[in-house]
Amino acid sequence: MADPGAEEYWRARPVLVTGAGGFIGTHLVRRLSALSARVHAVGRRPRESSDGETWHVADVADAGAVERLVGSTRPAVVFHLASEVAGARDPRLVLPMLHSNLTGVVNLLTAVAEVPETRVVLAGSLEELRPEEGDRAPSSPYAVSKWAADGYARMFHHLWGVQVSNLRIGMVYGPGRQDTRKLVPYVTLSLLRGSEPELGSGARHLDWVYVDDVVDAFLAAGETPHAAGRAFDIGTGTGTSIRDTVELLSHIVGGRARPRYGALTDRALDSARIADPTAAAEILGWRPAVGLEEGLRRTVDWFAHENG
Repeated sequence: MADPGAEEYWRARPVLVTGAGGFIGTHLVRRLSALSARVHAVGRRPRESSDGETWHVADVADAGAVERLVGSTRPAVVFHLASEVAGARDPRLVLPMLHSNLTGVVNLLTAVAEVPETRVVLAGSLEELRPEEGDRAPSSPYAVSKWAADGYARMFHHLWGVQVSNLRIGMVYGPGRQDTRKLVPYVTLSLLRGSEPELGSGARHLDWVYVDDVVDAFLAAGETPHAAGRAFDIGTGTGTSIRDTVELLSHIVGGRARPRYGALTDRALDSARIADPTAAAEILGWRPAVGLEEGLRRTVDWFAHENG
């Protein structure tokens, strides 16, 4: 978890957060603001500041906009979370993933290459290929965009000394995520409303990691100079099947509604992606603190309050 002296480190430090309106970004901005950082939050659409941050409207796929943003804010740390997420194996997603996920990373790293003291932390994914996986093919347009982004990060660090690290994040869940395309919000809201969530077999194993733990990982990477040039798995190291996760949610929510397994067809080529958090523990000093049952209870409580 983050260094106990984090508040001293972040106080008045200029920080740029792209994708600040997203699930993880919202939590990260809130935490940075609580630590008294000077937060510059970036999104594609205007919004009112809610945690004392300065809001900027920009598309990270626009190289000129990114260069101006970095030049005007002069951030000590950049957290790059802006991304499109889609696990489908659809060739029509190749160009959107390339444009949104890879171009944005290259634009950002090019801009900060002129500011060598700036640290950059990328939001990667466990869907990326790891070096030890050899010739295994990427599993989706999203996965290959994240894998390629990590390659560019390593190149910028090796050739031009950019202090960039990549966090390969597991399946993030927690309060505040209302996108019902995601498993936990969909199942939780269905059960709270007394309806039966329709699911596939539930056989796939995932590494669930609570959103506050993920924020801790970003802060640790932003504070640690030894993170530069490296990628870290951010997860618990434990796989839990979708069925077991849903059954745990069902137990927490209670009621008579039951999940309908097999109502949907499992997506082809999905596989278990489990983190190896050893490097994160050794170099970042990060370990997940919130267990799955406790995290799901907090999540259910939030949804019950918000939809009560």
